[in-house]
Amino acid sequence: MTWSVPRIWDGGDVWILGGGPSVMRQFEIPQEVVQGVLDGTSPLSSYSHYMEKIHDKHVIGVNVAYMIGDWIDMVFFGDSGFFHSHKERLAQFPGLKVSCHAQVEKFPWVKYCPRNLSSGQGISPDSNKVCWNGNSGSASISIAANAGAKRIFLLGFDMSLDSSRKQHFHPLYRQGGVSILDTPKNRTRPPVLPFERHMRGFAKISEDAKKRGIEIINVCPESAIKEFPKCNLKDIL
Repeated sequence: MTWSVPRIWDGGDVWILGGGPSVMRQFEIPQEVVQGVLDGTSPLSSYSHYMEKIHDKHVIGVNVAYMIGDWIDMVFFGDSGFFHSHKERLAQFPGLKVSCHAQVEKFPWVKYCPRNLSSGQGISPDSNKVCWNGNSGSASISIAANAGAKRIFLLGFDMSLDSSRKQHFHPLYRQGGVSILDTPKNRTRPPVLPFERHMRGFAKISEDAKKRGIEIINVCPESAIKEFPKCNLKDIL
């Protein structure tokens, strides 16, 4: 059964927390804390203390971002591999669990919003569907918009690697602590990066947001995304 997104955040702000490395800079998370997470010696929740400024906000955590803290209202994901690796932990997460992947229909504790097949890009006009836009972060914008958000803040939407050639601020997408870019298959050749594909939907997202009177702000001044105004976190909070 599909889930129709209720207007739980009508007229409010929604923060979408992605996995780009700018999150550490914006929240001034010490490098030793970040390194502990990257090494697997510290949990991702080590970041939570440094993110207190958004603990009282409406927050959607994309993929593993839900592991940062129980103050995150919702986890959104669209990848079956991620779901199967994190199924047990996701079941224990107290917030809303929402996905656009058909396999979750068998799990009643996950809210299922299928992809809008008539419109792959932009913001879904149907509250029980999402526009995929090629990735979970962009797809979650449909959820925020249909939940009634008037402003949407994007965190960690860098669409680029950091100076250490890391794609995300965590090594936790797959079981065993192996990051997407550290698999043996990728060690002998440069990784095929997904960012160009991931950015294709933002022009239509911007267009749809303007039509709906929704402001989208990218809290990453170095982001490769050009369609939204950019700022530093301290300028917003």
